Amino acid sequence: MDANILAKTIEDMVINGRGILAADESTPTMTKRLQSINVESTEETRRTFRNALFSTPNISDYISGVILFEETLGQKSLNGSTIPEALTEQGIVPGIKVDKGAISLSSSAQEKITQGLDGLSERLAMYREMGARFAKWRAVLPITHTFPSEYAVVANAQALARYASICQAENIVPIVEPELLMDGDHTIERCEEVTECTLHVVFHALYHNNVSLEHMVLKPNMVISGKDCKKQAGVEEVAERTVKVLRRTVPAAVPSINFLSGGQSDELATEHLNAMNHGRQHPWLLSFSYGRALQAPALKAWSGKDENITAAQEALFKRAKLNGAAVKGDYAQAMES
Repeated sequence: MDANILAKTIEDMVINGRGILAADESTPTMTKRLQSINVESTEETRRTFRNALFSTPNISDYISGVILFEETLGQKSLNGSTIPEALTEQGIVPGIKVDKGAISLSSSAQEKITQGLDGLSERLAMYREMGARFAKWRAVLPITHTFPSEYAVVANAQALARYASICQAENIVPIVEPELLMDGDHTIERCEEVTECTLHVVFHALYHNNVSLEHMVLKPNMVISGKDCKKQAGVEEVAERTVKVLRRTVPAAVPSINFLSGGQSDELATEHLNAMNHGRQHPWLLSFSYGRALQAPALKAWSGKDENITAAQEALFKRAKLNGAAVKGDYAQAMES
């Protein structure tokens, strides 16, 4: 591990007022997104949309890193350079999703374990040669009255920690993503309980795998009510409970916490992030690593038509700018219009 290389990547990624664009949707997920606007999912349509996002004028004002899918990492940008080269030219750090998705966990078929550790070191070396400087691995945990089980939390934490250790050995900064899903009718109290427990276990595993906390990024869920919960917590309550859990579990050595949006609406994800930062001081940067909450307006504006690319870019820029303001605690609802 070369700490200087990792530190430089962190320096380029962790910037107040900027966040990470998650554009690492798998082909099946991207197919669903394109079908929602009646566009056939092909390698070319996926490339066209993602190129539109990445070539948005001045997007680096608010985006410091982009998580890519393996297909995109090897594609060409509009000017003929590779997409990682085009991002780097704009001052945006290219990253790569490296997990191979979730499969059923043995002895607990209703829960999942993320796969992809086999051959990871070799793949990371290849991705680094292609221009990637950071990576992402997602663990998925459901919330019910009985789940996640201790078995599932520990198994996924160990996989996350092993992944992070391998990344740093290859001079790749790891984004560690333990996601407690919004799906279900659980209360915000239950989400808080499970999130706190999970983060404790994750950082215990990171410590025992000799992961350098100064050279990683955490990508957690917010503490939030389940989608089907009859009582939906307000913005301030979500902010209070989320910050409380993070202060109890995340060491100050971690430079940045970049939240996932997890199915929240575009505006709500921004409001929650802003409430956490407005008038508060934290030992880490609280920022964003949103996928759908950044891309959805752009996808709708594009609708598969070349003449709409500028409109799509304007939609992405607006959401990135508003989330950049939220990182500083300067967002206001009036800015939406």
